[in-house]
Amino acid sequence: MPTVKIRASTILGEFEKAQTELVDKAVVLTDGICGTVDKIWLDELHGLRISIRGHDGKWPVSTVKFSQKG
Repeated sequence: MPTVKIRASTILGEFEKAQTELVDKAVVLTDGICGTVDKIWLDELHGLRISIRGHDGKWPVSTVKFSQKG
């Protein structure tokens, strides 16, 4: 498989893994916002971003300070 296809498959695999680990999990962000992860996106400028149910906006996944175990 060409290198580009291997990289794309790796990125998509990691994205699916992140969805499984984050969506519907409770999180606390570094700015104190807390709630349940609703969706995640890949953003060309910021990388992985998340939305929190009940809060307007999208945050970089790097702002997750604590997440629910489970």
